[in-house]
Amino acid sequence: MLAGLYCSQHRDFFIMSEPITLNVGGKLYTTSLSTLTSFPDSMLGAMFSGNMPTKRDSQGNCFIDRDGKVFRYILNFLRTSHLDLPEDFQEMGLLRREADFYQVQPLIEALQEKEVELSKAEKNAMLNITLDQRTQTVHFTVREAPQIYSLSSSNMEVFSAHIFSTSCLFLKLLGSRLYYCFNGNLSSISSYLQDPNHLTLDWVATVEGLPEEEYTRQNLKRLWVVPANKQINSFQVFVEEVLKIAMSDGFCVDYSHPHASDFMNNKIIRLIRYK
Repeated sequence: MLAGLYCSQHRDFFIMSEPITLNVGGKLYTTSLSTLTSFPDSMLGAMFSGNMPTKRDSQGNCFIDRDGKVFRYILNFLRTSHLDLPEDFQEMGLLRREADFYQVQPLIEALQEKEVELSKAEKNAMLNITLDQRTQTVHFTVREAPQIYSLSSSNMEVFSAHIFSTSCLFLKLLGSRLYYCFNGNLSSISSYLQDPNHLTLDWVATVEGLPEEEYTRQNLKRLWVVPANKQINSFQVFVEEVLKIAMSDGFCVDYSHPHASDFMNNKIIRLIRYK
């Protein structure tokens, strides 16, 4: 006869040798009862030892109304007692809150050690910015009167900045200060951070006579810095504002690299931080 576990509150019967499917926030996981009860003092240990009631979804799976994405790391810890995270893991705060909820104390301690390790690694950092600028002609129509339009053109300054930093936290800070202006709205560039260590910015200066709707139609973004609410219409302003943000975070200019002429011409900027 198979060994089992009976939960009288909801008439649930878990077979020790059979897999259990969990629905965590809509994401399904299949594991074993021994894994779920590997830390008896945890909330999961209490839930699947019959000491706490369980809920079921429409398919009969055990349902937990928590974040389903990060639960994979919690489940892997239950299996191995080891915290395994990808190098570019960006949801430490969420994982810590979930570990607190499930009350897996060894995992909570492992996360605390990991955060100390990451904090030490973040102290020494390098920031490298490569800048490019070109002049481009933009063509647009101007409404002079009802049903009367004229074709016009103007020169437009187009800027690109390729930013690399060994500090993911600094790029997040930078992303919280710089905003794109597009389609009448300001949006943080942090939403454009697809790589935790790299950020590419492309924007234009204000074009004299260009109607506001043309920026949207031609997919032209302008760049602003907050909370100063200043539009960045030149590399000089961009460099000044980035230096303010970087130096407030402990960076200083590395005058040994690049060549002084490149730095003075705002082509390449390198900053370093030692703590």
